[in-house]
Amino acid sequence: MTATAQSRSTTKVAATAGAAASIEWYDFFIYGTAAALVFPGQFFPSDMPPFVAQIAAFSTFAVGFIVRPLGGILFGHLGDMFGRRRALSIALLIMGIATTAIGLLPNYAQAGIFAPLALVLLRFAQGLAVGGQWGGAALMAIESAPANRRGYYGSFVQIGVPVGLVLANTVFLLVSEAVSPDAFQSWGWRVPFLLSVVLVAIGTYVQRHLEEPEEFDKAVPTTPDKPRELPLTKVLRDHLPDVLLAGGAFVANNTCFYIAITYIVAYGTATLGIAQETMLLAVMSSSAMMLPVLVIFGGLSDRYGRRGIFMIGAVLSGLWAFAMFPLVETASTPLIVLAIAVEMLFISMMYGPQAALFAELFPVDVRYSGASLGYQVGSVVGGGFAPIIATALYAHYQSTLSISLYLCAMCAVSFFSIVALGRRARRRPAVGAA
Repeated sequence: MTATAQSRSTTKVAATAGAAASIEWYDFFIYGTAAALVFPGQFFPSDMPPFVAQIAAFSTFAVGFIVRPLGGILFGHLGDMFGRRRALSIALLIMGIATTAIGLLPNYAQAGIFAPLALVLLRFAQGLAVGGQWGGAALMAIESAPANRRGYYGSFVQIGVPVGLVLANTVFLLVSEAVSPDAFQSWGWRVPFLLSVVLVAIGTYVQRHLEEPEEFDKAVPTTPDKPRELPLTKVLRDHLPDVLLAGGAFVANNTCFYIAITYIVAYGTATLGIAQETMLLAVMSSSAMMLPVLVIFGGLSDRYGRRGIFMIGAVLSGLWAFAMFPLVETASTPLIVLAIAVEMLFISMMYGPQAALFAELFPVDVRYSGASLGYQVGSVVGGGFAPIIATALYAHYQSTLSISLYLCAMCAVSFFSIVALGRRARRRPAVGAA
């Protein structure tokens, strides 16, 4: 294959993986937006205090994060044993079916306690699927790329997060503008969930039209001469410190991100009385800004190294947390956009290089399991409980300073996790450039 043909093939794989990740994250994020704006009144008793209903809704949101490590384990095993393509396509199908089903659920007034129970079950399926999706999409792109362009092509998958977020909030805004507030609360919120049936088609395309990365095919024969050791067993025995440190590295990114896109929406609308459209617009515009920035930092990590850029992002994210809430509290639309956009910029310094950084921590035969498990462990500690912790901190202290201190602490955890990963990398032969 010529260099030009190889480049086109790599771009096709990376673009398809990025598109799959975008729709998958769209499905995951519409739940977060609905948990902040709709679910407290739809799936919980009408006589429940608003604060308690909000906590309950955010708790169902957290279920998706709690189960993500299980998804990483399950799909990591499938991906390391049977191929990245198959594992990714199954994860996409599960997500598409579960999210569409949420749009068909009866509410509490119609089904009583069975409504929130069914919601939790489907959120469980969402978490299982997204726990396996990231590793498959990232490795499809990275293992198809030249060794010196892994950061750049890996960032194609990372932009799936802001694309999915923009899509989710755009659909919510369009539906809320097209129907009355009562109609939106009654049935309009279901439309974004029903649209996710598109993901089923993308999962089918991935399975039928993409090839396994050449690096995986060379390193892991599909018909081994002898039984292979289970990837999870090998990862936990030989690479457990790397898994835990990868999880620690991800907590800042995940915590800051979900506070910025979920808790701040609820805080701005319910506590400060800012229009829902203003808060969603700020999140959307800030997320759109992330698209080129993620690719830029992913590419820069190929030239200047992943860890240094990542650590700078952790420091700046922690410091900006003290400016973000006061800017939102001004209720000025430009300042709200500035508050969230700058935080997203600093988060991008971590998230852009992250796919390549995590992939290069592990050998090919256990890479899906190792990278996915590290990523998902960080997602539980970080994003899963972040909105609940922030809500509880504000309820206790009646001040956002406590939330800023919480974000700063998470950024410190990530900073020192990356430092520790660097020390470990210097003591062993490198799996890839980091």
